[in-house]
Formats: sequence, C-alpha cells, structure tokens
Amino acid sequence: MKLPTRRPAWSAHAALIPMGMTVLVAYIAGILWTVRISFTSSKMLPKSDWVGLKQYEVLFASDRWATDMVNVALFGVTFITGAMVLGFLLAVFIDQKVRFEGVFRTLYLFSYSLSFVATGVIWQWMFNPTLGIQQSLRSWGWENARFDWITSQDMAIYCVVIAVLWHSAGLVMAILLAGLRGVDEEIAKAAQIEGIPRWRYYLSIVLPQLGASLGTCLVLLAVAVIKVFDAVVAMTNGGPGDATDVPTKFIMDNLFERQNIGLASAASTTMLITVLIIIAPLMYARSRSEKNA
Repeated sequence: MKLPTRRPAWSAHAALIPMGMTVLVAYIAGILWTVRISFTSSKMLPKSDWVGLKQYEVLFASDRWATDMVNVALFGVTFITGAMVLGFLLAVFIDQKVRFEGVFRTLYLFSYSLSFVATGVIWQWMFNPTLGIQQSLRSWGWENARFDWITSQDMAIYCVVIAVLWHSAGLVMAILLAGLRGVDEEIAKAAQIEGIPRWRYYLSIVLPQLGASLGTCLVLLAVAVIKVFDAVVAMTNGGPGDATDVPTKFIMDNLFERQNIGLASAASTTMLITVLIIIAPLMYARSRSEKNA
C-alpha cells in the first residue's frame, strides 16, 4: 500500500504570501504613513515637512474633539453594558431548550445581517417625531405623547445606543450561547439537586466559566465602539449640535470636507493609541481565559 505523499511545508507558507503582503502594504504601511503625516502641516495634499506635535496641540485644544471623546466614552460604556446584559439574557433564554429554538436564533441574529447604514435609517424613521413612534402614539389617541429623543441634545446619543444595541445584541447572544452549550450538564443537575435557584446558577456558576466567550464579546464590541460612524451619520449626522458627534466623524470631516489631512492623521493616530490601550488588555485577558479553559 502506497502512503500518500506529504506536501512540502513551504507550499503552506507560500499560500500565505498574498495575505502577508496585504497586511504589510495595506495595514502596517498605511498606519506608518498616517503617523508620519500627523507630524506634517499637510492640508489638501500630503507634505513631507516636519512640524513636530503642532497637529496634536491643535487637536487637543479643539473643543469639538473633547466633546467627541466624551460622546464616544458615554456611548461605549452604555452600549457595551447593554449588549452584554441583553445578549446574556437572550442566550440564557434559548439555553432553556425552548421550542422553535432555531427560529429564535434566526430572529435574534437577523439584525446583525443588516449594515449599520440600514440600521441607522430604520431607527431614524422610528425616532422621527413626525413619522415614527411619537406620531403613531398620537394617531392612536395619546395626543400628548412625546418621544422626541433624537431632537434632544441630552438624549440623542441614547438613540444611537439603542439602534446599535439592536444591531449587535444577537451576535453577543450567539457567542455566549456557544459558551453555555459547552458547560457540563451534570453541573446543572447537581445545582438543581442542591436547590440552587436558576438565576444564581447562571450568575455564580456558569458566568465565571464563560471567560473566553465574554472576552471575545468585549473585544468585538470595543472595536465596534471605536469604529462607530455609519449609524451616527445615518441617524443624526452628529447632531443635534454636537450631541452625537464621534471621533470617527471628526476624522472623516477633516479628511474630506475640510481638507486637513494632517489634523485627521493626528486624530487617527490618537485613536489608534487609544484602541491599543483598551484592546490589548482585553486580548491578553481572553488569551489567559482560553489557556485556563
């Protein structure tokens, strides 16, 4: 019997060359170029001069940038907390071996199949005082009903949170449900025999075993917070005023509308450093959880 010939190891490495070149040219080289441009006085076109930290001084002296950072921090804390809690509750609900489980999973994940632009447009219509929920309530007889959050500077950011939360909660549910299905069923039987309440079983016994799944969700949600742009533009375009303005919109406005490449690059570099500070510990915690598991 002739044994199958083993392909040389170099063929596997050769297959990775296109992806490696893409990473080097499109990502690493792009990041380095952006960092370099942030130290120049580039406006409409890139320049090769050197102005030191001047762009960063302008950036951190900008009231709009300070407001954008506060907005994205508020959005991030509210969105991540809501997505983790709602996703976990949905996963626990499906984990009860409910009927039509496949239908529920499909319904919960359907929203994630939509783009952020489509999600933003749908929720913009719903929050519109003259078209959406408020108008529907008034047409049903509640003439004094008010649901005009999207026009309020204090509440508009929460409209964006609700829209993105609706979009992403299904993904968290799917990841945590996979983690729940990996928990030994004998533990649930033992907890039931001991008379431990169901809610206490999930909070005190199951949740600590979902470290890797929770870490994955936190990383994905944190990246979504940093990247949030489409939903904001589709729903509010940063308004009313600057109530929903975010750093990504600041970058895009300076890059394309104000033709200030240097300032946009400085803002991008600042966000990159922020991402590394936030994501690196989460990635480390997730790798530790996977090793412990």
